[in-house]
Amino acid sequence: MNVIDSIGLRPLRLAYGLALAIAAAVPAAAQPPMLAQPEIDLSEELECLALTIYFEARGEPNEGKIAVGHVVMNRASHPLFPPNVCNVVRQGGIERHRCQFSWWCDGRSDRPRDWAAWEESKALAEEVFRQAAPDPTEGALWYHADYVRPSWQDKLHPGPKIGRNIIYKASDDKKNIATTAAN
Repeated sequence: MNVIDSIGLRPLRLAYGLALAIAAAVPAAAQPPMLAQPEIDLSEELECLALTIYFEARGEPNEGKIAVGHVVMNRASHPLFPPNVCNVVRQGGIERHRCQFSWWCDGRSDRPRDWAAWEESKALAEEVFRQAAPDPTEGALWYHADYVRPSWQDKLHPGPKIGRNIIYKASDDKKNIATTAAN
């Protein structure tokens, strides 16, 4: 059984196959950008999501871990952010304080050391990815730990606090959203 079937994404694979068939019949210049992108490796996407949950929320209750996973997924489906999980996580590069998720550019090892927490992060990532866990953030695109003050926090309206994280949704101010998305 492949990764797609094991996490219940057979309809996604079929839809993607149909999209590829349509793309083959349409001249490349007329294809929407989404169809021209390379195939996404679902196992890599799950690993990126699990690593983010692990490093960003390992000490949080499950709701906090799920919230972090949903913020990543919400970004991946929002037009201001890259269209897949790994690119969302890696956005901003590896320069310290320029990346979107601190674990990605903190200069530390990205290998999980707590195997029980890693297994739990992988299981939760799978639930979030296949939308089996409700989104406690209600579509939020940002969060930060309650012990930091990011420069962008005053541009958005804070939502609920889930665990140690303060959740932020997009406001109606498109300029603030675009500026915050770039930071």
